[in-house]
Amino acid sequence: MAAVALRSCRRGLSQILSNGGPAALSSQRLEGARRHKSTVQYASRPDLPKLAYRRVKGKSPGVLFLPGYASNMNGQKAEALEEFCRSLGHSYLRFDYTGHGASEGVLSEGTIGTWKKDVLYVLDELVEGPQIMVGSSLGGWLMLLAAIARPEKAAALVGISTAADHIVTVYNSLSLEARKVFEEKGAWTLPTKHPEEGLYDFNMDFLKEAENHCVLQSPIPITCPVRLIHGLKDEDVPWHISMQVAERILSADVDVILRRQGQHRMSERDDIKLMVYTIDDLIDKLTTMV
Repeated sequence: MAAVALRSCRRGLSQILSNGGPAALSSQRLEGARRHKSTVQYASRPDLPKLAYRRVKGKSPGVLFLPGYASNMNGQKAEALEEFCRSLGHSYLRFDYTGHGASEGVLSEGTIGTWKKDVLYVLDELVEGPQIMVGSSLGGWLMLLAAIARPEKAAALVGISTAADHIVTVYNSLSLEARKVFEEKGAWTLPTKHPEEGLYDFNMDFLKEAENHCVLQSPIPITCPVRLIHGLKDEDVPWHISMQVAERILSADVDVILRRQGQHRMSERDDIKLMVYTIDDLIDKLTTMV
């Protein structure tokens, strides 16, 4: 019966996405979406910056979205997932890391460890029960770290352009001469293909701290279902990183989905449709297992 209901919701969502996703809905439906859109809330933490988040209450397993570096919870993927979870009646939470979006803090002062703590706080304090964690780019790396630290909270993982260890790997691939220049300068500038950003600046302390959170040098102790979606035209995070993650994860249920035309952000209509269908199938699988 649950499977029939899920398929029915999938057909309805397919019609929405076929018309271009949430941005292409009729004005009447957009008004409805605005009325039902989750409101921004703030989580106060002792001696730590407040975290901004949006939450939809519903059934388990919940879905938790982790955005990418310098991104926020209001992107197309995050918005589409909220609409999808509402359609199924499942809980959903999206949030901004410290120094990102509407959360307190300064982006340049954050570290991988800082943002990992943010994710763990959300898992411990803001959501109930196991979650399907959906991580985009840096969020994919943080998703893995969180699943290792809180295995009981990881119902399943969906990585979108997963950037596990990527910053450290790229820096270490530079020549000794180049690294010496950056170390003397005290910062490293990483080009990005996104024109509105152009460059990312990381200080040496950030890079050294990031090394403490690398996951690709040994088996990754994650046993829940894992789905890794990556575009072959991703010019920021190469698709073979998702292959490396898949090879190292201990779970017996791991799929890698490569999109020939997919780019880094995976925000095209068909990219979002694939993401939603992947999560839909995981919910179906997890619900059937229960």
